[in-house]
Amino acid sequence: MNEYEVFIEDINSCGGEQHAKKELIEVEAASPEAYVKENGRFPILDISENAVGDTVITTGDGCGNFLRYTFAQ
Repeated sequence: MNEYEVFIEDINSCGGEQHAKKELIEVEAASPEAYVKENGRFPILDISENAVGDTVITTGDGCGNFLRYTFAQ
């Protein structure tokens, strides 16, 4: 198991990114993808890396609601 700091942004179709609910948590998981598959509300839409090398996973419901998880070790 690895330890991660996870920044979660809950983005809805009405408010967009500027009104996203934001939360920072610490988790233990085998991998970022495994954590999101086990604990996420929506299916994974995209997995990428940001400029500093953190794993960014975007999930969504297909109706304009997204959760974006940024995993840092």
